[in-house]
Amino acid sequence: MESLKQTPLYANHKKLNALMAPFGGWDMPIQYEGIIAEHKWCRENAALFDICHMGEFIFEGDIVKDGMEDIFTFSVETIPVGRSRYGFLLNESGGIIDDMIIFRIAENKVMIVVNAATADNDFSVIQGRLKGGSFRNITDSTAKLDLQGPESRNIITKIVDPSLLNLSYFKFTKVKILGEDALVSRTGYTGELGYEIFLPSKKVAELWEKLLTEPKVKPAGLGARDILRLEVGYSLYGSDLDESITPIEAGLENFVNFEKEFIGKGALLDQKKNGVSRIKIPFKTNSRRSPRHNHKIVVNGQEAGIVTSGAFSPMLGSGIGMGFIKPEFAIDGKNITITDGKLEIEASICQLPFYSDGSVRN
Repeated sequence: MESLKQTPLYANHKKLNALMAPFGGWDMPIQYEGIIAEHKWCRENAALFDICHMGEFIFEGDIVKDGMEDIFTFSVETIPVGRSRYGFLLNESGGIIDDMIIFRIAENKVMIVVNAATADNDFSVIQGRLKGGSFRNITDSTAKLDLQGPESRNIITKIVDPSLLNLSYFKFTKVKILGEDALVSRTGYTGELGYEIFLPSKKVAELWEKLLTEPKVKPAGLGARDILRLEVGYSLYGSDLDESITPIEAGLENFVNFEKEFIGKGALLDQKKNGVSRIKIPFKTNSRRSPRHNHKIVVNGQEAGIVTSGAFSPMLGSGIGMGFIKPEFAIDGKNITITDGKLEIEASICQLPFYSDGSVRN
């Protein structure tokens, strides 16, 4: 039987009668009140997510000389202090070992935030590619809460720090929370105005309870989070991205800087030159029926691809999904059929994002 890790908020989730389930090796809350209700609350108010399962690493040293600059698909050296950047860690074949955000804390210091299931491997890979400097895994001592939704600015400036009022998108700042050093970033995974809060694990339960005293704040689980991220077209590692999928195939070339060196660059240049055998597409169903991971994509009776993410979208009132398909079929508006061999769902290829009216840049 799988031995699951627990976040520092496990007892708080049980107290709220959360439905718990395995995710990335952790026992995580899937829902409290209900997935659709929590999704709606995040789109209209402020939802609080336990994201303590994510991994955090600290690098200190010379970004260029110690090799940090050549590890990722984006430039670390050019990230201004106080800003963050999204991109990938690749293998030699251009496959995505993980996607992550790097925070430039100082000229010689960055924090790397990675996915839960890949954290141990990520640390080993990055450590193996560094030429010097100090590299530490601070996951166990670091907690992470996400406060997301149009009311989140009002809440965080009241509960955490008034100076966060003017924090702009993809910027972060250091603050004191409950007497401890913390970092608050204007980032998220929902398409709404929101903040990611990094603080010592020993203080996270106190902050969690304090935020939940606000009437506009309710807890939300990974079920709502998955629909929220899918509606705005964000990829989920382990579903839409993995070590066999490249950023070119995933349609995420915008997060690859070909003007710099990184492992996997040669493989990506070959794909750009010679083309790919599959490409990620978004699609919308013609009904409320939801596609599911690993459902087949059929075009004109021919198997053409596979679904990687799918859900019912409350904002669109229909099923939505993403998957990989043969390039010749990846045409906007093209009709497709989603099937598990028994069930058939009619759908059409569309453009991302599915939902674009969120408050993320407000």
